[in-house]
Amino acid sequence: MNEHDPGEVSLQARNVAFDWSETPLHWMPNEPIASHSLSALNLLLPEGERWFCATYTEALPLIADAKLREDVLGFIGQEAMHAETHNVVLYDYLDAHGVDPRPFTSHSEYLMRKVLGPRPALSARAQKQQLVGRIAMIGAIEHLTAFLGDYALNSRWDDFDGDPAMVDLYRWHGAEEVEHRNVAHDVATYFGVGYFRRNFSMLIAFVGFIVLMLRGTRFIVRQDPTLTDRGYLVLWLQWLGAMRRGSLPSLAQMTKGVARYLKPSYTPEDEGDTAQAVAYLAKSPAARSALP
Repeated sequence: MNEHDPGEVSLQARNVAFDWSETPLHWMPNEPIASHSLSALNLLLPEGERWFCATYTEALPLIADAKLREDVLGFIGQEAMHAETHNVVLYDYLDAHGVDPRPFTSHSEYLMRKVLGPRPALSARAQKQQLVGRIAMIGAIEHLTAFLGDYALNSRWDDFDGDPAMVDLYRWHGAEEVEHRNVAHDVATYFGVGYFRRNFSMLIAFVGFIVLMLRGTRFIVRQDPTLTDRGYLVLWLQWLGAMRRGSLPSLAQMTKGVARYLKPSYTPEDEGDTAQAVAYLAKSPAARSALP
């Protein structure tokens, strides 16, 4: 352990308070596509994180390990706060700028609650297997969010004159993703998710993430009165441009992040830095403004 390592961290939800009244739609002024791409996360995160919480609440009675139960409860608390915070962004920020999130969020709700939700009509044994499948998928997604959290903490958004509130939103959230990055992997291991199932889940999660983010970006672009509508190919090329400039994580960075997960020796400890995450959470303007 180095002198900056905080050691074992007890996971806890942190209250935050954001003010979106001064945040422009292009929150990186010269990077409208990167701004909309990152804003598209808000279209997915509330329902996605509610799905995490519901799945782990369902799994909790099956976990006998006391330490893992404590970590899962802390994880649920943090993800519930993420869901509610990003849900506010949908209306206090996107809706306020004339971008109606409801058509997209209704699709997110259907995906998370119907397609990926529990199946009570199945037999008890089949329900258990379906639960383990969801746990495997969450393990893969949480690796992606840990990667993205580490990217956010080390991003160059300030160099692009990123709006301070929006930058803080993603860094606060990203820091907590790094902080609890071990939990989903530990839960998946506890429920017997093996190497093949783990990696198959990652391939589905990664492709699904790219597709949903591309759709979400176009959804916002089409409602932005300052931009012309454009097809997915043009958006993809503009994504690549933003990646080259550094306002979005590059395909090479994301591919390497996925490759780390596919290794038999994978450990979440290699993704991000707990000390950096905890240090940011201690100084996050939104977290500090919510203190009594």
